[in-house]
Amino acid sequence: MTSVLVVEDDPAIRASLIEVLTNHHLLVRSSPNGFGALREITRRPPDAIVLDLGLPDLDGADALRMIRGLSQVPVLVATARDDEREIIKLLHAGADDYLVKPFSGGQLVARLIAVLRRCSAPAAFPAAGPAAPAGPVPGADRGAIVVGDLCIEPTARTARLAGGDLSLTRREFDLLEFLARNAGRVVSRQVILAEVWRQPYVDEKTVDVHLSCLRRKMGERASRPRYLHTVRGVGVKLVAPQ
Repeated sequence: MTSVLVVEDDPAIRASLIEVLTNHHLLVRSSPNGFGALREITRRPPDAIVLDLGLPDLDGADALRMIRGLSQVPVLVATARDDEREIIKLLHAGADDYLVKPFSGGQLVARLIAVLRRCSAPAAFPAAGPAAPAGPVPGADRGAIVVGDLCIEPTARTARLAGGDLSLTRREFDLLEFLARNAGRVVSRQVILAEVWRQPYVDEKTVDVHLSCLRRKMGERASRPRYLHTVRGVGVKLVAPQ
């Protein structure tokens, strides 16, 4: 049975989260603080973590960094902070996804299952739809995807730009790979959510946050794009710079 560690200091919220997740046939453990969560991860590593940021002993962002020092377990952050800069920091620190409070139990379960699906064996969490088709790329080796000076190795899960390695989170890599496989094609945010997040009803702002992270790591800005271009009212496309 899939195990989830809920890290939440508010007893009422913690009880509510445990009830929702248990009703969806997940094995739930909990901790009211950050250091307790770290002990739980060391003793019995869970399959996923739901992490509140407002903890009494540790700031949630610090707890996230400590968790990443122990494990690569998927972490879904539950936060009341909706500032884009704060969310970007969390994603850089190793969060796999986030939910802004208040949220429904249904949204929590959908996001959590999506994260587990992306990080677990396909047999445990089957994909919601077919993966994007990958056509042959001239000059590419061993299945590499090449767009201009951008080279992505899906099997090794590495990405290089102009010969330099890009340090990407799991989700950033998945997003960049999907866009590269569809290079030159405008892809809507709904399609990205369905194919990368495997959940078409996730908040579209999630895509924008991850695109912002990608742009920053690729050395470009939305106002002066090179590879990642936003087509207003339509979607996003990845193209080689002219």
